[in-house]
Amino acid sequence: MTSRRQVLTQSAALIGAASTGLILPARAQSAKIRVGLMLPFTGTFAQLGIACDNGFRMALEEKGNKLGGREIEYFKVDDESEPSKGVENANKLVQRDKVDVLVGTVHSGVQMGIHKVARETGVLCIIPNAGMHAATRALCAPNVFRTSFTNSQPTLALGRVMMQKGHKKAVWITWKYAAGDEAGEGFKEGYLAAGGTIVKELGLPFPNVEFQALLTEIASIKPDAVACFFSGGGASKFIRDYAAAGLAGKIPLYGSGFLTEGLLDDELAPSAQGIVTTLHYSTSLATKRNDAFRLAYAKAYKMQPDVYAVQGYDAGQLLIQGAAAVNGDFSKKKALYVAMENAVIDSPRGKWTMSKAHNPVQDMYVRVVKGKENVVQGVAAKALSDSGAGCKLG
Repeated sequence: MTSRRQVLTQSAALIGAASTGLILPARAQSAKIRVGLMLPFTGTFAQLGIACDNGFRMALEEKGNKLGGREIEYFKVDDESEPSKGVENANKLVQRDKVDVLVGTVHSGVQMGIHKVARETGVLCIIPNAGMHAATRALCAPNVFRTSFTNSQPTLALGRVMMQKGHKKAVWITWKYAAGDEAGEGFKEGYLAAGGTIVKELGLPFPNVEFQALLTEIASIKPDAVACFFSGGGASKFIRDYAAAGLAGKIPLYGSGFLTEGLLDDELAPSAQGIVTTLHYSTSLATKRNDAFRLAYAKAYKMQPDVYAVQGYDAGQLLIQGAAAVNGDFSKKKALYVAMENAVIDSPRGKWTMSKAHNPVQDMYVRVVKGKENVVQGVAAKALSDSGAGCKLG
């Protein structure tokens, strides 16, 4: 039964809110935490979005599907990897569904829309993949955290690996769009610092996959090696075309790990043998933590995980740590953010921490394609952090 004192206290609170012109709906602490998942579930990046979703849910299922002791309610939006719908779709989750946290997305162009909504509304946002620099650089925000990478992190570690193998002159090739440009920025910085020379930079519009003319140009240049950034179906075609052009056995191919991640099936593997990449994860990492994760994921989803599943899983782990610190009370934003900033994530990729700009500080591994696996050869860069240039969080 509600006491007279409780009634008077609640009435006073409403009168106080009304005097400011703002009456907020009461959200009881016992109510479920509302989690919005904005990911691509159809189209080119569907498998990436599904993997992020799977990993995230698995992390929460390990904790009994509770955050800080509170039940969870999920809301999903298929962002279709369509940047023009980014703001509209994010607003559906934030304004219509009143989510406490928004998890998304894969495509950096769509992420710009989510980021705009997150900055304007203050909703907690966790990025499980999109690597656009702005999110943890010039447009960083106290309520935005990333559990994946910046586009330049994997390629920043690549140049030194290539120089160690004696490849002093390289051609860089990618799609001409934001992710390709930023990956190129990382490669240029790392390779030049290691003493390498980029003899030519080649590009084609995203998502064009007509590579033949550029491969002919590479053959005529005869560099020591080729470095690139491609992903998904475009990466598969580039690898096949590179081999078909007779370059695979003559000019070594290197890339950001997304070049071969999750793509090594029976059809592609023969063309991909020997490709060297740098990335923050490989299923071949020989650790008890990774072995346990792979087994649990395979049991739950009848498939092997990839880096996207790990990033989704770690998004869940980060949220779990933050929620635990505030006992599930997401209104305690300052304490929530401090806990997330100071989190140490025991990840299948290896333990990592959060930079001041809210981006992972993590190891980058050297991987080589053997059979249908990206086999880890060593660590390309230990505890690699993005610059966070331009980020001011106070």
